[in-house]
Amino acid sequence: MSRQRFVDEIKDLNAEQLHWKPYDNTLSIGQMAIHVAGVEILFTSGLQKRELNPAEAKIAAAAADSVVNDKPFPFSNEEITPESVAEALQTAKTILEPIITNPTEADLAGEVKSVLGPMISGQGVLIRMAFHSAYHQGQAYTYKMSPGFPGS
Repeated sequence: MSRQRFVDEIKDLNAEQLHWKPYDNTLSIGQMAIHVAGVEILFTSGLQKRELNPAEAKIAAAAADSVVNDKPFPFSNEEITPESVAEALQTAKTILEPIITNPTEADLAGEVKSVLGPMISGQGVLIRMAFHSAYHQGQAYTYKMSPGFPGS
């Protein structure tokens, strides 16, 4: 439910709105959306020991790059379009949804390393996935209500 609220919050934004930032050194809504997808892909594929294809790996890099480290964000503004954001979120949903709706004992017993460092259990991954997109939904809403947001 919280993930769908995030998707609903951003689904009608145009490229200019997806790229807007209230100030430097923060993620745009488009980067935020790809970051959400990246965390979902990174954590769930880690639980299932699933190898990522190059497109998935690039999205997964957005879990940390420019968020918790000094690397540049893995997608340029030119690559962040309404279509590419929707595609990244759909790719992540395809990987995440089976674990959220019907986790196996192996999923729950698994462990992944957080981008912040600590190990997280499979159950911890599910808990994080339940609130992570909600956090960013609130952030996106705040951006949209900010003075200077395009189209406001």
